[in-house]
Amino acid sequence: MRVTETKFDGVKLLEPTRHADPRGFISENFKDVDFKEATGLDPAFVQDNHTMSRRGALRGMHYQEGEKSQGKLIAAVRGRIFHVFVDLRQGSESFGAWMSTLLSEEVGALLWVPGGLATGYLVLSERADVMCKMTARYEPKSEKCIRWDDPLIDIQWPDIGVAPTVSRRDQAGTVFLKISRGLDGAV
Repeated sequence: MRVTETKFDGVKLLEPTRHADPRGFISENFKDVDFKEATGLDPAFVQDNHTMSRRGALRGMHYQEGEKSQGKLIAAVRGRIFHVFVDLRQGSESFGAWMSTLLSEEVGALLWVPGGLATGYLVLSERADVMCKMTARYEPKSEKCIRWDDPLIDIQWPDIGVAPTVSRRDQAGTVFLKISRGLDGAV
């Protein structure tokens, strides 16, 4: 497994080895011992989610606060997504900044995002299936959302020729200014 550090502390891009033949390929995306050796991390995953979305679906920017904060191991196992994360860790050098990466079935890379960051993505292909392993269970009372189009963060979403499809919940997300001033709970 090849590990690439990002400019955000703790965020890593992981590229498992694929073994291909005429039938297709096999890849060990997660094995606790190999993951720990490659990343130096030993997360205890407690929940797996599988999300299917259509072209133009925009999900995010989600996070859970406090003790319910989730570390996430994310992969697009079908299709392509433009994945974004925003650093909400008070005192972090990258606090308030965003970064993106392209995740796709062709490349097969996974993204490790530690707790304290909001995550979201835009579906670029006709369909995308996203798998996510999490270090904390989903707790509706702890879940928060930053607006995907917050002008202070100014995420540069790609133009894919269709307007994004965004849920009511995500449209009603908090603006970053409230979070940065501690008005939306502690992360």
